[in-house]
Amino acid sequence: MGSNKERLWHAQSQEEIIEKLQTSKEGLSESEANKRLVEYGKNELRQIKAKSIWAMLVEQLTDPMILILLAACILSFVMHEIVEGSVIIFIVILNAVISIVQEKKAQGSLEALRKMNSPTARVKREGKEELVPASMLVPGDIVLLDDGAMVPADLRLIQTSNLKIQEASLTGESVPVEKDAGEVCLEDCPLGDRINMAYSSSIVSYGRSVGVVVETGMNTEVGNIANLLKSQDEFDTPLKRKLAAVGKTLSIVGILLCVIIFVIGLFYGKPILPLFMTAISLAVAVIPEGLPATATIVMALGVQRMAKRNALIRKLPAVETLGSASVICSDKTGTLTLNKMNVTQLAVAEDFEKGQACSVAVAEAKKYKDIIYGGALCNDASLNPENPDTVIGDPTEGAFIYLADYFGENQTVLKAKYPRLFEQPFDSVRKMMTTVHDIDGEVIAYVKGAVDEVLPLCTSIATAEGERPITENDIIRIKNIFHEMSEQALRVLGFAKRSLPKVPDGDVENELTFIGVVGMIDPPRKEVIEAIRTCKTAGIRTVMITGDHRLTALAIASELGIFEEGNIVVSGDELNKMSDGELDKIVAKATVFARVSPNDKLRIIASLKRNGEVAAMTGDGVNDSPALKAADIGVAMGITGTDVAKDASDMILLDDNFTTIVAAVKEGRRIYRNIQKVIQFLLSGNLAELLTIMIATVLNWDSPFLAIHILWINLVTDTLPALALGIDPPGRNIMKHQPVQSGTLFEKGLVYRVIVHGMFITVATVLAYRIGYSSVNHAAGQTMAFSVLALSQILHAFNQRSNTDSIFAKGNGQNMYLYGATLITAALLFVILFIPVLREIFQFAVLSETQWLWVIALSLLPIAGVEICKLLKING
Repeated sequence: MGSNKERLWHAQSQEEIIEKLQTSKEGLSESEANKRLVEYGKNELRQIKAKSIWAMLVEQLTDPMILILLAACILSFVMHEIVEGSVIIFIVILNAVISIVQEKKAQGSLEALRKMNSPTARVKREGKEELVPASMLVPGDIVLLDDGAMVPADLRLIQTSNLKIQEASLTGESVPVEKDAGEVCLEDCPLGDRINMAYSSSIVSYGRSVGVVVETGMNTEVGNIANLLKSQDEFDTPLKRKLAAVGKTLSIVGILLCVIIFVIGLFYGKPILPLFMTAISLAVAVIPEGLPATATIVMALGVQRMAKRNALIRKLPAVETLGSASVICSDKTGTLTLNKMNVTQLAVAEDFEKGQACSVAVAEAKKYKDIIYGGALCNDASLNPENPDTVIGDPTEGAFIYLADYFGENQTVLKAKYPRLFEQPFDSVRKMMTTVHDIDGEVIAYVKGAVDEVLPLCTSIATAEGERPITENDIIRIKNIFHEMSEQALRVLGFAKRSLPKVPDGDVENELTFIGVVGMIDPPRKEVIEAIRTCKTAGIRTVMITGDHRLTALAIASELGIFEEGNIVVSGDELNKMSDGELDKIVAKATVFARVSPNDKLRIIASLKRNGEVAAMTGDGVNDSPALKAADIGVAMGITGTDVAKDASDMILLDDNFTTIVAAVKEGRRIYRNIQKVIQFLLSGNLAELLTIMIATVLNWDSPFLAIHILWINLVTDTLPALALGIDPPGRNIMKHQPVQSGTLFEKGLVYRVIVHGMFITVATVLAYRIGYSSVNHAAGQTMAFSVLALSQILHAFNQRSNTDSIFAKGNGQNMYLYGATLITAALLFVILFIPVLREIFQFAVLSETQWLWVIALSLLPIAGVEICKLLKING
């Protein structure tokens, strides 16, 4: 079953396939079926083995930053610094627990795909019909399908009767596909055009058929998608990649500095034990211990805010990624459109003479009464009584129910009032259907179908005055309107009628009176237009990737503003002929990809990422799930989305509204910027600690800090202000900036500010230490240095709210949490400075009033320095 030729089932005749599979139209014998079941296995999708909690824990504990923390912890315990070691262990455990809890919610895409398979199937074995579990189907089985059935395996159709199959979840095409068992397709025929095939997980929306099973389990098209999902490894988001890089960098810096400290200390002849203590202090100073936990909590709070806006985040580290997205790849059906066919244009004799169709929005019911009645009565669909927004049956026929309702006519009432007396059902050969009704005592036949099929059967045309013979000019005008509608990507149907003397018992599709034509489309969501416009302002490009036809996709994309002059449209056929290099060259200009396969979507996402884009992908179908997983962030629809799409996604739109993405982008940018503020705040303080210790070491001073001092500042003094910065309100121009490119979290300006701000705090801290040491003793110097470092850090948080605006400027919103965090942190600081028992644990001295005045003045120094930098516009 594995060769390429064997996979081309659509390009072979029924006879060839039946012979190749060594079966017959009477089906396999039970013994042969059992033999093949052993050979090919069950018709099921393989399940992915869930990652164990132990594996998750190992993954967490091997993170570079965590390894450094654990090393510092071990050193602390070796040196009998129990407090420092215990606090570090607590932070490591907290971070691991939060991460594991989130990962336990990881996607079960293969499991969801497996559940989509039909539980039972009607098969013919040895000439007898029987019901068997779908998992027991084997290649060569003869399967019978009827209206509403889910296709249980990939079938080559060998008999069809008015068959239409809904393949939207597999191909992305919203309209059911008419199937014809007699066709033999070309080898390179796209999946959506293989009209002689029925694929696993698709649903029969109309008619009946018989097919032979050609592929089962993981060899089906759905199985192929499952393999694509399986091949997509769990990926790191841009933020995780950047923080990991920082961890590695800090690890190297920490090791080098420890070596330098030892060399300098040995040069000065210092004893080994104090040298180890200084090394511990330095290791703790190098690493922002609170950063992993703080970043996690900031993102968790962002998740809660997003949920209130109908955006459900499934993976915590991905919450900031949408904020840095530079391109959003969106499926068309159900995402950008309503996934509900609507009639948008009508045309009757008067319109043909004018040469222009009439919009439904301005049409008069009286003028189009025959079309309204014909559409509602010559119709086998109905509205779902439990949900009137959904159609039971063909979506195309559903459009005529909504059309009648728009003009105040209820289909159920019309059918009761004008009962069906006779019908000629739709079939793919005639491409039309006819129903006969009693209309106020008159027998009337309504015909609807393809314009090219209906028009030749008409001998007259309906006018406002009655009927008249149809002329050649009439036919030309009708075809002109028909072609204009088609060029607008509308699905066009023609209507005709015939008065009959009695209820017929044979063919009535002749000598018809042409009524008119209608054009319908799955319309775009109106609110999406503004959402896409906002995305453009924010520097985010929207790309439509759909399984629908090129013309339809282009029309929708143009209406939404996705496709503009200078953009290009790429079809699946064109994409298949391109190398990855050629695709990389055109992907920046391509805004519409039509008639694409799941694998094509993966190639597009991969190409965008190679071009340095942070790619988001939206979708709702099974066909979207591999691309959802491969994208930097996958966004699934919560209402219309399949379980597979949801489980493969990072974010779910609970209201299926594309505009929710805009709110999520804004929130994502807020989180991204706030994490930058937190990093800037923490690293500038840690740099000050590092520089202070280095200066003291080089100058052969006693250490300005104990390890417990550094740990208190990093885990207590820094934590609450950092969290408060993490929920800072968004700046007023946040959606007017270009997206930050992947890999630029530590952009040049941020690095500059960390260094400059860190130097301000260093100067203040070193001066405090020397003043206290010179005027009293080493303990006083340590106490003053610690107090200045802690207070200046607390106040420095206000500097981080804006890199350009003064802390006294208005317009960026109030952050009451920052005021609260400042008061609580300051209170905790004064508790350990003034309560004797705690003061002794930390080995602090009692400061005089003069020393406190110095502490306050020096703590304000960094605020003044940063304010001057902002005023002179040299703040990076």
